[in-house]
Amino acid sequence: MTRHLRTVATGAAALLVLAACAASGNESAGTASGQPGFWPGLWHGLISPVTFLVSLFRDDVGIYEVRNSGGWYDFGFMLGVSIFFGGPAGAGSRRAGSGRRSDAR
Repeated sequence: MTRHLRTVATGAAALLVLAACAASGNESAGTASGQPGFWPGLWHGLISPVTFLVSLFRDDVGIYEVRNSGGWYDFGFMLGVSIFFGGPAGAGSRRAGSGRRSDAR
């Protein structure tokens, strides 16, 4: 029973840590004009799965910052999403040489 309780407590702690990463409206963040640029876009892309889950339950949380600085925010957001979903886990899942065909018959 204690192992199960420890697993549940670890899972709850991990969920709280991930929920703390959710993007929110921070008026002081962004470029000099007050609009988010590349770095906030990268961060929002990295935390987009967690933000998506939070946005299902809260109306004031959005995945994508609508008032952004344009192309640089978009580039950062897409880079962050691609790092999260296609990062090291996808690269490490293939074995070296698995696509090679043996000529020995």
